Amino acid sequence: MTHDHAHAHTGVALGSGARHRGRLAVVLALTGVFLVVEVVTAFAANSLALLSDAGHMLTDVLGLGMALTAIELARRHADRRPLARRGTGHTYGLYRLEIVASFCNALLLFAVAGYVVVEAIRRIGSSPEVTGTPMLVVAVLGLGVNVVAYAVLREGASESLNVEGAALEVLADMVGSAGVIVAAVLLQVFGWAWADAVVGIAIGVWILPRAWRLGGRSLRILLQAAPASIDVDRVSDELGALDGVVDVHDLHVWTLTSGMDAASVHLVITPATDPHAILDQARELLQNRYEIGHATLQVEPSDHTGCDEIGW
Repeated sequence: MTHDHAHAHTGVALGSGARHRGRLAVVLALTGVFLVVEVVTAFAANSLALLSDAGHMLTDVLGLGMALTAIELARRHADRRPLARRGTGHTYGLYRLEIVASFCNALLLFAVAGYVVVEAIRRIGSSPEVTGTPMLVVAVLGLGVNVVAYAVLREGASESLNVEGAALEVLADMVGSAGVIVAAVLLQVFGWAWADAVVGIAIGVWILPRAWRLGGRSLRILLQAAPASIDVDRVSDELGALDGVVDVHDLHVWTLTSGMDAASVHLVITPATDPHAILDQARELLQNRYEIGHATLQVEPSDHTGCDEIGW
């Protein structure tokens, strides 16, 4: 007797994400070019607010790059030629690189935001020379770039989580650009040089919680913790409630990369239970209720010993 089933590779949307790959590339090019303009102008105008907004835009560029990378890796994975067969040893492909990049992104966010806040506090009370005109021009241009980028991504955001994440990054950047515009106007109209430092602090403080959340989510995945949205005890109870299952052990649930959860488990059944039926029921439960598309299920008869003695 044989049993055949296919793993459902969910997570990174192969179809919807790939359809909007061109849109992501266009937005990446726009933000990348403007990032250079903003950094140069920030140093030329001696503007902390503009520099902090440039730091946020840098994370947008990295996020867009990761989104494109994830789509490309998903497409390579879909050709059913695992990298391990070509001698690399990466049996899961290179999906985890997206998470490593996300963690590095969070560290970079902390560094940029920390520098801006410390420098802004140091400037308060002094009278730094900040050039308002180029600061205002670049901030207005930045707001325009963000509006165009969001318009390009808006349609795809409803179909792909990758594109949605990129669109939210761009939307958040609009807030930073608006803050820089306010600081530039106050500087031009009232001569309030301190407004630049205050807006810089505000943007930096706004970035820090976001960096903390991004770093926490990335580290949780790198440490192979169970997804926060999945109650492992409940999964175990529901698998144990399947007709014929008498015990569940060695249950592991983890995230490979954004939106791609995996699981492995040993199911102990009575000798009279059909293991084929248990495999199908367990796989459907994990897929339909928890969206776990890749599950390794080991079915063991209750009169078998030794598999439950693993101590780690």
